[in-house]
Amino acid sequence: MYGLNAPVLVLNRNYLPVRITTARRALMMMYVGAARALDAEHEPYDFTAWKSARPVNGEEMIGTSGGQLMVPRLVLLSRYGQLPLATLRLSRRNVLLRDKCCCQYCGRRLAPVDLDLDHVVPRSRGGTTTWDNLVASCRACNLRKGNATPEEAGMKLLGRPFRPSWRTTVQLASVARWFEEWEPFLAAIPERERFDRR
Repeated sequence: MYGLNAPVLVLNRNYLPVRITTARRALMMMYVGAARALDAEHEPYDFTAWKSARPVNGEEMIGTSGGQLMVPRLVLLSRYGQLPLATLRLSRRNVLLRDKCCCQYCGRRLAPVDLDLDHVVPRSRGGTTTWDNLVASCRACNLRKGNATPEEAGMKLLGRPFRPSWRTTVQLASVARWFEEWEPFLAAIPERERFDRR
């Protein structure tokens, strides 16, 4: 399915998500002893033990010169214990992805080139360029709102803009989907708001 490019969730030694990497990189970290794979029951395996582990639920396998090797879904770092910095760079693309290319005033879903970024509180009135003050807006709604707040323009936001959480970061990281095995670890990090809030 994905092979060596499969997404793997990397956990610090406190079992908190740190980043997403590829299976190729995860296996290399396991090989040098920097990480251990976690099975479906979250039992850790070093590289040697992982080589002899047998798939239980049809896990993806890759062929190696030493035989078949299961692709890990989770790896646990051996040394790193700091808290993860779950940040996502503020950019036009990421705001549009967060808002699912949907105008946050009228609800129309448009191509990215047909959307603007709108400052909820206009910059000329002290509004900042931050996650919680930027939304996707179609050009018609952006012109209608002008230099006013949504309330002053008689417009209502579909949802409150927010800084994406770790779960949202995973969704925005070009991972087509995340795996069931990731759920307990992603759910451990509180979210201000669900990404799929509409």
